[in-house]
Amino acid sequence: MKALTIIDRLICLSAVAITSLTPFTSTASENIPQKPFGQFTWLPTPNQWIVTPWYQYTDIQDIWRGTRHENVSVGDKHGFDQNDGLALIEYGIKKDWAADLQLGYTSLATRSFSTPPGTVRSTSGLMDVTFGLRWQVLNENDCDCGWRPTVTLRAGGIYRGTYDHDFPLAPGNGSVGIEPSVLITKSFGWQGFGMYGNLGYRNLRSGGNDQVFGSVGFNQAYKGFTFSAGYRHQQNTAGSDIGGVGNTIIYSSNVKEINQLADVGVGYTDRRHHHYQFYLEKSISGRNTGDKETYGIYASFPIGGK
Repeated sequence: MKALTIIDRLICLSAVAITSLTPFTSTASENIPQKPFGQFTWLPTPNQWIVTPWYQYTDIQDIWRGTRHENVSVGDKHGFDQNDGLALIEYGIKKDWAADLQLGYTSLATRSFSTPPGTVRSTSGLMDVTFGLRWQVLNENDCDCGWRPTVTLRAGGIYRGTYDHDFPLAPGNGSVGIEPSVLITKSFGWQGFGMYGNLGYRNLRSGGNDQVFGSVGFNQAYKGFTFSAGYRHQQNTAGSDIGGVGNTIIYSSNVKEINQLADVGVGYTDRRHHHYQFYLEKSISGRNTGDKETYGIYASFPIGGK
C-alpha cells in the first residue's frame, strides 16, 4: 500500500508538471481533431460503445508565411474554406481500458493561390485515420485523496488520408505515425470547477516532421451544462519556412508549422448521458500556418455497457 501511495504521488507530480509546461513546450495546421477540454481523459464503461458524429468548419483569410502575417483573401473575402465530417467510435474493453477509432472526410478549397488568380483550387478525400488504446492510470473519484487527479495514458496511431498532401495548408499530416500522449483532469475549488491538460508527441514515419502538441484549460459544470476555455499549442520539431511571394506559395509537408490557439466551448449532458458539444478555436499566433477560425459541433451517444 505504501509503494502504491508513492507511485500515485509521483504520477500526480508528473501530471502537474506536464500541465504547467504545456504552454511553453508545445502542432500545426494539421487536421486531427480530438475531443477537447479534457473529455478524452474519461473512458467508456466496460463493454460500452460511444459513437460521436462530428462536424467542423475552418475559415482562413490570413496566414503566417514564416513569421510574417499576411492577408491571402481575394474577392469577397475568399481565403481557405475547410469542411470536415467525421465519426469517433470508442469502446470500453474493461475497467480502466478503452480503444478508439476516428474516421472522416475532408475538403479544402481556396482562391488565394491559383492560376489564373481567383479561380477555385481544391482537394478532398479521407482524413487521416487515427486509432488508439487508452489506460486510465488514476481516477480522482476512486478515493478521497484531495491531491489526486485523473490521469489517462494513450498509445495511438495515424494513417495518412487520401487528400493532396502537398496542397497549401494541407488538411492533415499526410503520414503514417505513432502518437503517445498523457491526458489529465482535476476537480478543485468550488463545486463543478476543474482544470484539464494534455501533452503528446507524433513520430511521423513516412513524410513530414515530428510534432509536439498540448493543451491546458479550465471548465465549469452547472445543471448539465459545461463551460470550458483553454489554450492549445501545436508545433513541428523541425522544418523550413513556406516559400514564395504574393499569390505564389511553396508549401510541403516539411515546413515547420507552429500554431497557438485559444478555444472556448459549451456542452450539455442530458439524463440519458448523451453529450452535445459546441466549440470555437481561434489562432492567436503562428508560423507557416493559417490564422484559423474553427467552429465545431458533435454529439456523443453511449450504447450498452454497465
